Amino acid sequence: MDKTRFEAFSDGVFAVAITLLALDLTVAGPGHGSLAHQLGDRWPSFLAYVVSFFTIGIVAVNHHALFRQIARVDRVLVFCNLLLLMFVVAIPFATATMAQYLRDGGFDARLAAALYAGMFVGMSVGFFLVFWWSIRRSLLVVPLDREQARAAMLRFGVGNVVYVVAVALAFVSPIVALLLCAALAIYYVFEQTPTADAVTPT
Repeated sequence: MDKTRFEAFSDGVFAVAITLLALDLTVAGPGHGSLAHQLGDRWPSFLAYVVSFFTIGIVAVNHHALFRQIARVDRVLVFCNLLLLMFVVAIPFATATMAQYLRDGGFDARLAAALYAGMFVGMSVGFFLVFWWSIRRSLLVVPLDREQARAAMLRFGVGNVVYVVAVALAFVSPIVALLLCAALAIYYVFEQTPTADAVTPT
């Protein structure tokens, strides 16, 4: 597959996923209480939207940065990337589900939060596989040596562990799980995708 077309396809999926997030930002309208009350009642939707929006946005930015460092794509890399995109495009569903059940509490709220964090686990694993395969098959423009690759994968792979912890925490406190996902999004704002530029001494 041509690398340019491959990146354009991925960018389109990210754009669709972010757009779908906004479709659930609705209120019942006149006759269902004051607007302020309706907005306050929908706080889970707004909080989940912000976390999901920035998470998808950060993944898109890091995806773009990584593929600038990839010289070519092979068939396995394409399918690793498809796994990543499969979970990214499902995040709006998980976001809407969690927002719908979070206010009511109980097991459904905990399960919805676990589903939400679970989508992030899949997304994170997919991205990790893309990065790992590009190193393993020497697809980067500037290949990393063993020490550089190990350090980069450890730094970047922390998200996998934290998202799994968020899934477990969801069954204890859905709010804490959501806040942990938000904290990880903030972390990845500052922790750039490990690439040859980032780990090769200058």
